[in-house]
Amino acid sequence: MNKKIERVVIPTMDDRGLGSRLSEHFGRAPYFTVIEIDEEGEVTRVSSIPNTSEHFGGAGRPPNGILRLKPDALITYGMGPMALEIFQRERVAVLRANSSHVREVVEAYREDRLQELTEGCHQARHR
Repeated sequence: MNKKIERVVIPTMDDRGLGSRLSEHFGRAPYFTVIEIDEEGEVTRVSSIPNTSEHFGGAGRPPNGILRLKPDALITYGMGPMALEIFQRERVAVLRANSSHVREVVEAYREDRLQELTEGCHQARHR
């Protein structure tokens, strides 16, 4: 029997896994930390993917690179309205970060303490 694995993607400043710091700018994050969580809420895998363009995925659609990772959720301080709309259309939950470290936002996610991001921001800086 296969267990359901949830995949959560978080824009980060470094590639230190659960010890990474969140990036304040979604599209220009140096890395994206990918967390896999099993049905019991246990973290089963952590990996970091370097952001290879100014806006991850490039080609005028920043979310493309993220969508290839097949995320169930994104945790971020904020993102632009276009990216938010694309993720919502693709049924990826976009949640507002409540801490500056991956370990803490993952714990909040596991405990269902994060709020949905409902509006994109228009500034270059988030938080």
